Amino acid sequence: MAQFDMPPDRLRTYLPDRQEPPDFDAFWQRTLEEARAHPLDAEFVPIDAGLALQDVYDVSFRGWGGHPIKAWLLVPRHLPGPFPCVVEYIGYGGGRGFPADWLLPSAAGYAHLVMDTRGQGSAWQKGDTPDPDAHGDPQFPGFLTRGIQHQERHYYRRVFTDAVRAVEAARAHPAVDGRIIAMGGSQGGGIALAVAGLVDDLDGVIADQPFLCHYRRASEITDALPYSELARYCAAHPDHIEQAFATLSYLDGVNFAVRASAPALFSVGLMDMTCPPSTIFAAYNHYAGPKDITVWPYNGHDIGGAFGRQARLRFLHERWAASVVRSQG
Repeated sequence: MAQFDMPPDRLRTYLPDRQEPPDFDAFWQRTLEEARAHPLDAEFVPIDAGLALQDVYDVSFRGWGGHPIKAWLLVPRHLPGPFPCVVEYIGYGGGRGFPADWLLPSAAGYAHLVMDTRGQGSAWQKGDTPDPDAHGDPQFPGFLTRGIQHQERHYYRRVFTDAVRAVEAARAHPAVDGRIIAMGGSQGGGIALAVAGLVDDLDGVIADQPFLCHYRRASEITDALPYSELARYCAAHPDHIEQAFATLSYLDGVNFAVRASAPALFSVGLMDMTCPPSTIFAAYNHYAGPKDITVWPYNGHDIGGAFGRQARLRFLHERWAASVVRSQG
């Protein structure tokens, strides 16, 4: 494995032209209005997860199409609330798993809602949320080309809508004081970027090595999954290539980044074949809010490992320093 993309100095200035449909904002406004026509119906069922320091809730709320979406909510048990809340989105193929899989934010003194990703959760960690509105259009196996013939039917339209509703669900719980940081790595980082562009009052965004950005370049320079799903689809459907990228322009993290205002922490691995560095810097350089990026020169798609966890923790404490002092004293 070696650095294969642009040299670091060029990555810092890489600001590609964006393919943005003229009705981008209207499309997402209508999408969210349609979702909000369904009651949120956020339910928080206390469960015994075997944890001594967290209260745990099995969460359900209504996402895209009014479909029930599962989540976990973990709340510090022995600290005074209410708390700011991390809303976390999961990497490609993973599901919400078990509460014990998600201890860091609540151990640090914050509420933590982990959204299950519809239709996923069978690749490396179990999930509990189906995708009942999956269309039967031709696609390459996986999620990236599901519904790629039209933006109305694309899989990530549903997921990004669920993700916005997850923020609303977190704010519906009395242990949450309304402050939210959207967080995720890989697919979860791409979802967090979409939320940053769609929710204008976040406290912050953590987008670690985000997937779902600058699709065309990604499909041209890496043959690693999941972007290779898109390349393989285009190889089988050369007559649909432009339509495919037109659809994805409604779902591109670069286009959400220019609409985001919350302080953001990105990360990038310069040896990341899964989410190539130039695709991440395309979103980072276009990001409209205050921002910083952690560069891992010799890392692949590992989200910085233990050092990445420390970086995320520092960002949370910096954004919510007053809350940490209050909770500890």
